[in-house]
This record gives sequence, C-alpha cells and structure tokens, in this order.
Amino acid sequence: MEKKDFKRLFPNLADEMESGASKVDLKKAIEPQPSTEPSYKEDRRFAGYQPGVIDFIRRCKKPQEAEEIIAYLEKRGDVSGDEAKTLRKQLKEGGLRSFGLPKKIGDYERST
Repeated sequence: MEKKDFKRLFPNLADEMESGASKVDLKKAIEPQPSTEPSYKEDRRFAGYQPGVIDFIRRCKKPQEAEEIIAYLEKRGDVSGDEAKTLRKQLKEGGLRSFGLPKKIGDYERST
C-alpha cells in the first residue's frame, strides 16, 4: 500500500506511526504481565456436593411443592419408603420450615 493511500484511509494511525508515540517494546509486550484484575480465591467448599432431599425441600415455597419432591425422590429410589413417610409426617406436623431456613438460588456459590 502506498504511504499516501494509507494516510488517506487511516490518518490518525499514520500520525501515530510517524510521531513514534505508539512504539512498543515487543519483548515487554510478549512477556506475561501481572494481572491487573482483582484475584478472587476460588471457594471450593461445595465442590462435588450432592444436595439431598432436605436441601430440595428447603427451596420450596409451599408444602405441596415439598410433597411433590418427596414423591418424586421416593419414586426414583433416592428416598426409601420409611424415610418418605417420616418426611411427610414432619412436613404435616412441623410445617415446611421445620426442615430449616429457606435456601435461595446461589447459596452454594456465596462465600461467607
């Protein structure tokens, strides 16, 4: 490309190149630079954690939702018949919050 065509198409870039204002030491540009972004310690407390029936129940807003979860996990075989019966009894007698405070989306990602 001719210099005059380059200047016409890219006037600011041509000025920078001629003035030397944008010269960069390639050795420094290639070397890894320390990150300027804040580093966060990765919280791995719940890595590999498999939530159980109580964890799912604590996410429910209504007792009917908890009953559906118990029935589903019982059908899948994740909860035995006796355990399902005990959970249903606790739900009926103690209410939904007898299983603990409600869990919210992101509880496992939050650091304390």
